[in-house]
Amino acid sequence: MAGRLDVVATPIGNLNDLSARAREALSAATLIAAEDTRRTGQLLQAIGVSAKLISLHDYNEQGRVDRLVQQLQSGDVIALVSDAGTPLLSDPGFALVRAAAAAGVEVRAIPGPSALTAALSIAGIATDRFIFEGFLPSRQTERRTALERLSMESRTLVLFEAPHRIAATLADLAQIFGDARRAVVARELTKMHESIYRGTLRELSDLAGRNADVSRGEITLIVEGAAKEAAALGDSQLLARALQLLLPELPPARAAAIASQLAGSRRSDAYELALRMRPDSDSKERD
Repeated sequence: MAGRLDVVATPIGNLNDLSARAREALSAATLIAAEDTRRTGQLLQAIGVSAKLISLHDYNEQGRVDRLVQQLQSGDVIALVSDAGTPLLSDPGFALVRAAAAAGVEVRAIPGPSALTAALSIAGIATDRFIFEGFLPSRQTERRTALERLSMESRTLVLFEAPHRIAATLADLAQIFGDARRAVVARELTKMHESIYRGTLRELSDLAGRNADVSRGEITLIVEGAAKEAAALGDSQLLARALQLLLPELPPARAAAIASQLAGSRRSDAYELALRMRPDSDSKERD
C-alpha cells in the first residue's frame, strides 16, 4: 500500500498548542522529516514520543526528496515538521510536498499554530485581504527595493523579520511607506515574553530605537495596506512607466497587453493610454 505524507503544524512557543491530532500523527509516523532534528527531538521528548528523525532543510532538501518519495511509495508514513508553526511558511518542505503529490502519494494537512495567522488575528488591522512576503532581503539596498515594490499595495502586508534587523526595517518602512501608516510588531507570540507593539510606522521605528526589547525574539510584522486612492495612483504610474518602456519596441496593442498584466489594469484602458502616448500609431493595429 502507498504511504502518506503528513504536514504537521507544531507549537510556535506554547507546548499546549500542540493538537491531539498532531500528537497522534507524530506518534504514528514511520519517519519524521524535521528542519532541525535537535529541536524536534526536544519536542518529541516533551510529549513522550519516540520516532526516527531525518533532517530536511534548505541545504539538503533537493538531495533527499527522491529517496523520501520512494519510501512513501513503499508504504511509509512520513511526518513533515518545521522548527515551529506550520511547515512551508518561510520554511523548507515545498519540494517534498510537490514531489509527493506528483507521485500520487496522499498529502495530508495537520493544521495548527502559525505565527502568520496568530499575528493577524490580534493585530486590529484589516484581514479580509492580505499578502505574506516572509522575510525581506537582509541587505538594505535589496530590502528597500522590495519595499518600494510593495509601497502601493492595498492589502495588509505580513512579514517575518529577524530581531537584529527589525529596527532598520521599521525605519525603511516609515521612510518608504510613510510615517503615518499603521503597523503592529508581534514579538514572541504564545511565549512567556509575548509583546504586541501597536502604532504608526514612525512611532514603532522610534520605539525600536529606544526599547531593546523590540529587537528580541521571533517577530511577525503586520503593516496596513496603502489607501485605495494611493494604490490606484501607483497602478496608473506603473502602467504609464511600463508603456513608456514597451512602446518603442512593440506595437501598441502588444505593449498594452503586457503592460496591463504588469499593472493589474484593464487591457482596454492600457490600449487607450498607449494610443495617447503614441498618437502616430495605427488604432487598428493588431498583435
